[in-house]
Amino acid sequence: MSDAAPAPIGAVGHYNLLQRLEPAGPGELFRARDTRLGRTVAVRLLPPGFGADLRGGASITESARSLIAISHPNVTTLFDVGEHQGRTYLVFEFLTGQPLRAEMAGRPMNVRRALELAIQIGDGVADAHTSGFVHGGLSPDSIMVTAKGHAKIPAFELATRTGFDPSTPDVRLSDYDSPEEAAGHPTDERSDIYSVGAILYEMLTTRRPLHRGASAPSASNNTVPAEVDVIVLKALSPNVQSRYQSAATFVAELRGGMAIVDERERIGDQQAAMKSGLSLGRVLALTALILLGLGLLLAWTMR
Repeated sequence: MSDAAPAPIGAVGHYNLLQRLEPAGPGELFRARDTRLGRTVAVRLLPPGFGADLRGGASITESARSLIAISHPNVTTLFDVGEHQGRTYLVFEFLTGQPLRAEMAGRPMNVRRALELAIQIGDGVADAHTSGFVHGGLSPDSIMVTAKGHAKIPAFELATRTGFDPSTPDVRLSDYDSPEEAAGHPTDERSDIYSVGAILYEMLTTRRPLHRGASAPSASNNTVPAEVDVIVLKALSPNVQSRYQSAATFVAELRGGMAIVDERERIGDQQAAMKSGLSLGRVLALTALILLGLGLLLAWTMR
């Protein structure tokens, strides 16, 4: 069996294209090899003229290059952006893993695991917000969970979100729109907060929240603490003024909710251990009484 690298099917700049991937967005997507650094990357080759008419006068190349400055463990890293035969290409880290949707598997997730993933997603979004990017394309289908269990939000939408007309075909993936976004109203960072809350809600309940107001997650999943209900429902408020006003604050609240879950699990483990100890104590006491009785009976018989 040969271990030789597969022959390239083409080249973009100094990237040898090795395999065509499902694009899930505009243009073509490839697994590729960076011939300068010797690493595997993902190359997205955009359609000709894509992003030529951006709001604010910025081009896709300029927007993407500003995204390169974002370095966060929960945001897909953008390595490079360039032009190839009149088409813009973006080079991202190549991820191995599965979409979040696959881990959800159509059943309520463990509360702690759901909170852990929501914290990672929210933390990546908060970092993007500080760099001036609003995502707007978050969904369990676009978020990847790596082989090590870490959430990665896609950076491509970040590169395009701030400039493209939402009506442009193929710009946006299927996402978890906030009520104001679905109604065509202006959006901001709080719309991303709603999307993260909607993803968390589905992780806990298997259902999408309603725009007019969601029921508490604990109504369909009794393992969700009331404190977590409050956090999720605030993130999902139909009124943007009633939501968390920053992703960083939302993430801090989620960390507090996870601490409550951890503490209750610890107390539960202690109570289980105490019950187990009491049960063992009762067995030992009963055994001692039986042995004492047998000893007295034996002594009386011998006497």
